[in-house]
Amino acid sequence: MRPRMRHVVAALVAGLMTVSLAACGEDGDADTDSFTVGLLLPSRTVPRWEHSDKPLIEKRLKELCGRCTMEYANAEGDARRQQQQVISMITKGVGVLILDAADTRALRSAIQEAHRAGVPVVAYDRLAEGPISGFVSFDGTQVGRLQAEGLMKAMGEKASRGSVVMMNGDPTSPNAAWYRSGAMSVLAGKVKIARSYATQDWSTDNAHANMSAAISALGPDRIDGVLAANDAIAAGVIAALKSAGVRDLPPVTGQDADLNAVRRIITGEQYMTVYKPFKAEADAAATMAVALGRGEKLDDIATTTTDSPTTQDIPSILLTPRAVTRDNIEQTLIKDGVYTIDQICTPKLRHACSEAGLSG
Repeated sequence: MRPRMRHVVAALVAGLMTVSLAACGEDGDADTDSFTVGLLLPSRTVPRWEHSDKPLIEKRLKELCGRCTMEYANAEGDARRQQQQVISMITKGVGVLILDAADTRALRSAIQEAHRAGVPVVAYDRLAEGPISGFVSFDGTQVGRLQAEGLMKAMGEKASRGSVVMMNGDPTSPNAAWYRSGAMSVLAGKVKIARSYATQDWSTDNAHANMSAAISALGPDRIDGVLAANDAIAAGVIAALKSAGVRDLPPVTGQDADLNAVRRIITGEQYMTVYKPFKAEADAAATMAVALGRGEKLDDIATTTTDSPTTQDIPSILLTPRAVTRDNIEQTLIKDGVYTIDQICTPKLRHACSEAGLSG
């Protein structure tokens, strides 16, 4: 899954969206739109889906199309359930779907069914197989690079002689391979990859089990860093290290800027996370969905194209992720309004927050 051309900077993306929305506003029929957008998210194991993506997409859809409605479903990690949810939404007459596939291959037949029914599908956050009309995500190669660069920096002198455990994402997700490829472009030949695991369902419990196996195989003192693909996996890694009696935790990466992960970064349990500005992604997906629901092309919205295993030249927007450490929480997450200092700094964390320069 490689973009056919380099994505442009986020500012240009925002500008193109503005132009596109202005054009929509000039359409005399824009105020009489009345169609339903189906939103299908993959699970509840990653907090961002319910806490950030869903409300942000719903809000932006309402801003772009006042008479449009949204139908929502969560697959709870079950691809078969999500297939049924897609078919149910088609039967109900939705005009367009925004789909974050629980299993990108398994959803192919349901996406084909949507195509036959004339319902365009916007692939959200991960690229599903089948006749997709648009794709919105973050540059997965850059996500992996940021994690690996952060890990190398945190390991310091141990980076050249230490051992790293790779805790990759769900093997059914193309994003997991995307992230790993980006990370290995930094790590290969520079550090020893002592163990590498795939984490089914991006699950904290599965990550805990895998990390426990790594500790048993290597010994707790021979793990100098852990590249965890996201924050849910990082939580399982850290819990396993603590259960093994490790007090001086090795640096652990993450992704998604989950609130609990940010708190772990404040206390020093987790070194970094990758922040993917959810609002920009949600806005892009909503913009694509409304345009497709109105029967418009995505030429003025998409900034690149992407090839999937089944479809070429999918109009795409690939946004830029950002690394977050203890030193720049205020300049990233707080500045963007993702969290307030009060949300991050619980009473137990106030001293650590003060040391990190965060105070209300």
